[in-house]
Amino acid sequence: MVGVAKSVVFCDKRNQISGFSFPHSEINPGFSGAMANEAKPCPCDIGDKIEYVGLGEEVQIQHIKAYVVKPPVSEKAIIVIQDIYGWQLPNTRYMADMLSANGYIAICPDFFVGKEPWSPSHDWSTFQQWLEDKKPTDIKKEVDVVLKYLKEQCGAKHIGVVGFCWGGVATHYIALQYQEIKAGVSVYGIVREREDRFDLKSPTLFIFAENDAVIPLDQVTTLETRLKENCTADFQVKIFSKQTHGFVHRKREDINPDDKPYIEEARTDMINWLNKYM
Repeated sequence: MVGVAKSVVFCDKRNQISGFSFPHSEINPGFSGAMANEAKPCPCDIGDKIEYVGLGEEVQIQHIKAYVVKPPVSEKAIIVIQDIYGWQLPNTRYMADMLSANGYIAICPDFFVGKEPWSPSHDWSTFQQWLEDKKPTDIKKEVDVVLKYLKEQCGAKHIGVVGFCWGGVATHYIALQYQEIKAGVSVYGIVREREDRFDLKSPTLFIFAENDAVIPLDQVTTLETRLKENCTADFQVKIFSKQTHGFVHRKREDINPDDKPYIEEARTDMINWLNKYM
């Protein structure tokens, strides 16, 4: 049985972080940070949308499409779960390629199953209506399909999950449901409505931003307190000072020098957590 880490880490350091590899593809300076609806802007800012062509390929797996990138040889796989902007967002594919560069088969499925992702031009007051048929806790059918594919088609023997925003909620959900998942990293996402949401079945790292308009710090405190009371799996909750929702994958470190140490540290934490348990 793994040991239990029961603490919140609040990161306010600006150390230079190293220890993981990035994919060696060019990132072009495409920026798309403005919200089209000024009256009711989305607090989940799309941020620095990079113009990035991934190293992997798109495949059809039963009823869903997925982006897959593989290292030369690996028996370890990570399910990378999209944010509200969908599975084709270049930022998310960049993260999948980064995981692959660190030795993992990375798969980013379309958990919206062809439904339209959120757009910066949408009115935030309509978000709950948009979310109605895209709930991150209603993905078991798709997760089962992806797990089967990874085991039978990719030879994966150890499988983890990483998710961002909407996908962070989905990662938390999967950690509650699947004993076979070796490790999870939920990046700015919390399951709020389930009674069993503190009974993790697999080791999970939770990454949050201090200045997150989507997830207030009191919710993070409640999560940590209840995990201490109920969770027997290993976990860690880490809050990054001065950061906002989306900083790990939606901020470009090369044009945000003040944020770069936090972005790199969070990504390093993600890789280290996966390496520890997989």
